[in-house]
Amino acid sequence: MKLANLSVAALCLAGLSTCSLGADTLADAFKEGKISGELKAFYWDRDRNPAINSASIFNTGVVLGYTTGSYNGFSLGLTGQANSAPFASSNAKTQFGWDEYGSGAQLSEAYLAYSAGKTTVQVGRMFLNTPLIASLGNRIVKEAFEGASIVNTDLPNTTLTAAYVQKFQAQTDGTGNIGKFTTYNNPYGTSPLLEDGAYTLVAVNKSITGLTLTAAYAEDVETNGAMAYAEAAYSIAVNAFTYGLSAQYYYSDKEVTGSNDADLYGLKASLGYGALSGYVAYTTVSKEATLTPGIGWGADLAYTGTIILSSSYPANTDAYAIGLGYAFTPTTTLGASYTITDDDDLAYGKASYVSLTGNYAFDGALKGLSFLVMYDKEYRDLAGVQDKDEFRFSASYKF
Repeated sequence: MKLANLSVAALCLAGLSTCSLGADTLADAFKEGKISGELKAFYWDRDRNPAINSASIFNTGVVLGYTTGSYNGFSLGLTGQANSAPFASSNAKTQFGWDEYGSGAQLSEAYLAYSAGKTTVQVGRMFLNTPLIASLGNRIVKEAFEGASIVNTDLPNTTLTAAYVQKFQAQTDGTGNIGKFTTYNNPYGTSPLLEDGAYTLVAVNKSITGLTLTAAYAEDVETNGAMAYAEAAYSIAVNAFTYGLSAQYYYSDKEVTGSNDADLYGLKASLGYGALSGYVAYTTVSKEATLTPGIGWGADLAYTGTIILSSSYPANTDAYAIGLGYAFTPTTTLGASYTITDDDDLAYGKASYVSLTGNYAFDGALKGLSFLVMYDKEYRDLAGVQDKDEFRFSASYKF
């Protein structure tokens, strides 16, 4: 199934026929285009036992993007990413081979877009952010997809999205290079995804003040494997107080997991006063199989997942989390959380996590520069299994 390729050809032909009517206007569209970019420096330190599994790595990266102005509704978007880890040891290359160590450059976005009224169509390579097909953006290289998407907001307080993807670009290819566009290897199940593409349908409604309703469905074309996600999230502010209550549901069938159908249920309550905020959360997974939360590492919305180490998705897992945060400014925060996961399985057992985050964004002459610090510590309640922790620091300058 090559729907995306056919759509690219159709939009290009339409664009060329329209553009031939006014070359000067097309030139203006390129002149009015916007350039954006980001410079990155990441340092990760991974502490494991035995020590051979411990390593640290320093990465530098650059992102350059260009989006043309609109010409008769058409526009073009391009984003390139590059990554280098010049001081990586041989052990670091192994330990970070699937997330940070992957040198080179990749054209991650190259799409043709068309907007008419309240509908926007994109075809090509793009970053996606839907509940079940999503690009992870907290690594040195951001994931991307190749396909087509349609977003419509004609219905009041409602956003409808449909997307088809046929290839996936990970952070790395596992052999020392930046990720290439290929199929998606499901880390949660036995069946590879995107061998012949996948599609997703999403509806988000905000008709009731403070309440956001989300429903999403995705299906892998090759296996007919189905995934679903639903969430009801309510939040309200009363003077300096903020209150929130949300519930989520995940589903992935046996064609996706490779064994049996799987479900996840989650609840989360939050409370805040001024700059101080807190939450408690709970998730539980059915006993039969590990849940697959979607395609792409960005499809990870479980309320109880920690920032680095834990997973809420193994079969028969109950997870509990409590967290506190303080916002000095909207972009300068400190956060701490404590999480417990228990899957009643001797292969994994019970674990607890302490997670710390700190973010600082500059203003004034250094506006665009920000620092992020993350630390995650895992304590395992299982004989013969050692504790582990990971520290991550990133500096980013967006322009």
